[in-house]
Amino acid sequence: MSFLLKTLVGGQMKNLSGGGSEEEKKEEGDGKETAASKGMTREEFEEYQRQLVEEKIERDKAFAQKKAERASLRVLMRGKYRLPQSEHDEAQIQMAGGDVDLPEDLAKMVEQDEEEEEASDSFFGKIQNMDLDLDLEVIKTKAQTTITEMKQAAEEKCALM
Repeated sequence: MSFLLKTLVGGQMKNLSGGGSEEEKKEEGDGKETAASKGMTREEFEEYQRQLVEEKIERDKAFAQKKAERASLRVLMRGKYRLPQSEHDEAQIQMAGGDVDLPEDLAKMVEQDEEEEEASDSFFGKIQNMDLDLDLEVIKTKAQTTITEMKQAAEEKCALM
């Protein structure tokens, strides 16, 4: 009951006194930060705003650099595997300044992959370059004779055939 009385009387008292507290007035404002809302002088607030803008620019540059590094890695991989190139990757590299190097850890990974592929390529290359004396006609005749032998054995064992 006392809660109901407080809300009825409290709401009317706020209306008579000209509104709520200062916090409510700040919330009702246009939503922009001001020097007074931060408790700073105008010069301090301007310096604070300038620092915020500089930090945002630095973050954006670092983000663009990371995106360009990833794009350059994708370009390398597409070249390696002979896949079609993407214009989006080229645009990201150009936006970051054109000449983008891979980070050291990614460069090491690419080098390790290349070394592994060279080792596997040499093994497969040896297999492919071997002269195999396989005559397809001989294999074909052996397969046909084996099939006919199996059919004959099945016919002998099965009374229905």
